[in-house]
Amino acid sequence: MIDPVADGQYNNRANVPEHPELLAEWAAKSAAWQADAKSMREVAYGAGAAETLDLFLADAENAPVHMYIHGGYWQANDKKSSNFVARPLVAAGAHVAVIDYGLCPDVTIDEIARQCRAALAWLWREAERFGGDPDRITVSGHSCGGQLVGMVMATDWSEFGEDLPRDLVKGGVSVSGLFDLEPLLNTTVNIKVGMDAETARRNSPLFMEPASNAPLVLLWGSDETDAFRWQSETMAAAWGAKGVETVAEAISGANHFTVLTGMEDPAHPATRAILQQLGLG
Repeated sequence: MIDPVADGQYNNRANVPEHPELLAEWAAKSAAWQADAKSMREVAYGAGAAETLDLFLADAENAPVHMYIHGGYWQANDKKSSNFVARPLVAAGAHVAVIDYGLCPDVTIDEIARQCRAALAWLWREAERFGGDPDRITVSGHSCGGQLVGMVMATDWSEFGEDLPRDLVKGGVSVSGLFDLEPLLNTTVNIKVGMDAETARRNSPLFMEPASNAPLVLLWGSDETDAFRWQSETMAAAWGAKGVETVAEAISGANHFTVLTGMEDPAHPATRAILQQLGLG
């Protein structure tokens, strides 16, 4: 049964009626950027059809590497619509991977988390081949991509690959992320995702142990619902108590979609935080 109060807090498309125009703006920015960018496109990081990434390359050797995870509540969007976020990072001297992953209901959210880990493992193992520094890998994501930032930062990499270092991820930036999934169980979001209480808990970074003390920046739009503020502030407090340097801040005047729109600007709070974590800010 749908809980109308919870659904009102988490149904972003209903809360932002102009979202089709904003999504179209992302896609147009991405198309314009990728047309001229130096890149490796549709690179397979795994065996699945959706396990591909676009790698945008800076004119630099041994450059830091950043991975971006798109949002869409685990059931919508793709890398092509949001790769504009790579533009200022590449300009500053970073290689940027924008990844795809399978979507619900065709795959589970457990599988999506596994795919994101596989993409990071591929980047670490292949970094030197494309001129990247495997010891300087950071990650960011929007909405459910923010949840996936938390998941990969809580990964015991020794279980995922014996060659992988415990501190593979050197920093994370979440924009409008989700860290406790239990409130989404009785919302329209969960119709395609199909979580039960156990699945939601298993995929809630709020209750997980960080793999290292890599810093985590948590941002949200001031015009988003209280639920998104609560998600980030609660995550910041929980992981801060576990020794992670956390920052939790609202971006003034932004809703769940416009919070991402300005990321092609190096002065955008999320872009600025990523550049700082990469050592380029």
